[in-house]
Formats: sequence, structure tokens, C-alpha cells
Amino acid sequence: MGLRVLPLEELHERLGATFGEFAGWRVPMYYTSTIEEHLAVRSSAGIFDISHMGRLRLRGAGVLEVLEKLYTKRLSKTREGWMSGPTLALNEYARVKDDEMFYKVSDEEWLVVPNAAVADEMARYIEEWAGRLGVEVEVEDLRSDYALLALQGPEAERVVEELGGSEIASLKPLQFITNTSLAGAEIYVASRSGWTGEDGFEFWISPGEAVKLYEALLGRGVKPVGIASRDSLRIEMGFVLGGHEYGEDPRVFPCALSLRYGLGAIDWKKTGFVGEPALRACRREGVRWVRLGIVMKKKYARFIPRQGYKIVVEDQVVGWVTSGTYSPVRKRGVGQAYIDTRYAILGEPVEVVSDKGRRGEAKLEDFPLIKK
Repeated sequence: MGLRVLPLEELHERLGATFGEFAGWRVPMYYTSTIEEHLAVRSSAGIFDISHMGRLRLRGAGVLEVLEKLYTKRLSKTREGWMSGPTLALNEYARVKDDEMFYKVSDEEWLVVPNAAVADEMARYIEEWAGRLGVEVEVEDLRSDYALLALQGPEAERVVEELGGSEIASLKPLQFITNTSLAGAEIYVASRSGWTGEDGFEFWISPGEAVKLYEALLGRGVKPVGIASRDSLRIEMGFVLGGHEYGEDPRVFPCALSLRYGLGAIDWKKTGFVGEPALRACRREGVRWVRLGIVMKKKYARFIPRQGYKIVVEDQVVGWVTSGTYSPVRKRGVGQAYIDTRYAILGEPVEVVSDKGRRGEAKLEDFPLIKK
């Protein structure tokens, strides 16, 4: 089976994108350079095409009952016109199936963005549980109807204002509106949200209108940004990615508590959700591993900690790298790692050991790994 293709692929080809594969999709990795695009998002504004992500619409009288069963956050508290999340979907072993954001359109209509690698699986999972609970839920896959664009960076609000989007620019963080427009392009959903640690907006928009909006943003000096810098941006902030920081296999990934996800992703007053017994057992018994940041020492600035590299203290293996990259802000390699709790002391020096035995000195830091 070949790679799936983004609806705006022709536009990306015209812009000179270098393509790669991510979660079964052919995606633009970068246009000029990962570092240049990364710094554009941190200092001004960049536009991502993230249409590889899932886009589901859930409708029916039983939607909330299913969501409360499957996710660790109390979604019933969400107001209409607001997003809720991130929240976690767990399996019975308290390992993470996915981390997701929800949009509440009404009590009986919700939108959700699953991660690309599990979008189809999560749609089936929600349908399965609706059947098991005996409630009415219609699950619609909207990926063919709408592209998904993310405008990110400290200049994002100014750009939106200049393009006539005062209604969008006035949104508060995690607030959204439906059926609006920007730069003459009709938008199904516009939200003040993102995954870079910067201010920004995300748009669910039909492919034809998406080209119009994308080109209008380029005309205002917004830089096209690829998936490679999306990854480096999220690692700097300590944001997690499935298959790296979490997954379902208990032989590979620690309990969800070890993620130190924060952001209210787990509501400990909530009961009855999938994976709760194992999660509470993990909390009672304590965790062996915790997720922390690692930052290479200046002497080893070009040493990039890659997934699977060992973390060593006094020749003892005390953890492993889950994600790593070069940080254009810190000007050195940074990463995320699971560390044995007995050695998880912030500021302590550690060694990172590559698959080939190369060693680099680093220290343990908390997230985010850059100062805002």
C-alpha cells in the first residue's frame, strides 16, 4: 500500500518542499532548512500543513457517555465553543493509546483530532465502545473534507488581524468558532491552539479554500514550515509523541503516570474510565521511571540524543532516550528520556551513549527545555 497524500501536495511541491514519510503519509519535511523554519516559528510566524492528523466528528445522544468512559479527563465540564485537552485514552494496562484534543460544538456534537498513526484505530475504538455501552454515536472521518493548517508564532495574531480576521484574533486560548472566514477563505473551524509552545491558530478548511488561505499567509511573510521542525519545536517544549514517549505495550512503555503529562490530562476525581484500575495501582505503588529532559553539554553540542540511546551514570544504565533533536534555540542537542527515579535529580550530569558506543555529556532538566 502506497503512502497517503496530503490534499495540498501540489502546493507544497510548487514551494520546493523536500518530502518524507510520517505515519503512512507523504509529508513536507522542510522547504529551506529545519533550523530556519524552527526559528521562524519561535520569532515570527510559520504555517504548517498538518492534514495527516485525524479529524473526527462525533454526533449523537451517547457521545459524552462514550468520551467519559474512554478518556482520563472529565470532558463533561467543557463549555460549548471551547476545546478540552489534552487528555489520554488508556488501555487496560494504563498505557497510552493516544493523547487528543476535543472541541465541544454542542452536548451531542464533538470534534476530535487523533494522532496520525492511530486515527483509523481511534475511530473504530470509539464506535466499538458506543456499541458496548449501547448508546448512539455517529463517527465521521472528515479528513477528505477538510485540510488542517496551523499558523504558529508570536506574530500569528498580527497576521490574522491584517487579513481581516478580527473575530479569530479575539479568540482566547483553546476557544474556537465555526463557519468563519479569513483572507476571503471560508473556514469550518478556527481555534486558538497549537503544538509548538507559541501563540497560534489552527484551521479546519476545505482543500480549495486552504490553498487560498495558505497563499494569503505567505503573502504576509509567513514562512512555510515542515514536519521536521514541528518535531524539534515539540521536543524543546517537552510535548510527547506516540511511539516515542508513549505506546500501548507494557513491555516497552511505562505506566501513563511516568509521562508526567500535566496540563490536567488526568482527573483523579474521575472514576470508571478504561485503564483506571491499573493507573491507580501505579499511583499507589509508585513509578520506576519518569520522563525528563536532557540537554547536551556545550562540548557535545552536536551530539544528538536519538531514540533508544542509553542514559548512563557511573557506568550504570539509568534510562533511555525517547526523542532527540538539535535545538536551534539552545544551540545543542536536546531530548526527552525515561530516567530511573533513583537517579532523576534535576541538574545532575549524565552520559548519553549511542548505539555505536559514542558518549556525550549531558544534564537532566525539566520541561520546557527553552525559556519563554
